[in-house]
Amino acid sequence: MEYLTRQDPTGELTWYVECVFGDEKNCGAASGSMTGEMPAIRWMSNHTAATGHNRYRRIFTDYAITEPKG
Repeated sequence: MEYLTRQDPTGELTWYVECVFGDEKNCGAASGSMTGEMPAIRWMSNHTAATGHNRYRRIFTDYAITEPKG
């Protein structure tokens, strides 16, 4: 049986941001786990304002649902 996979709209997205600015060594500052994209954007904006760093790795987790195809 084949299945379709989709994001569970009732599941909470979790965001994590890490500063990867730097030529020889990444800054390494990290946001910790946050709920929603807006707190992640605010964290990046605040870090950029404080340090001038402007390159980040964003990671998010979600919940998925599988359903029979057809």
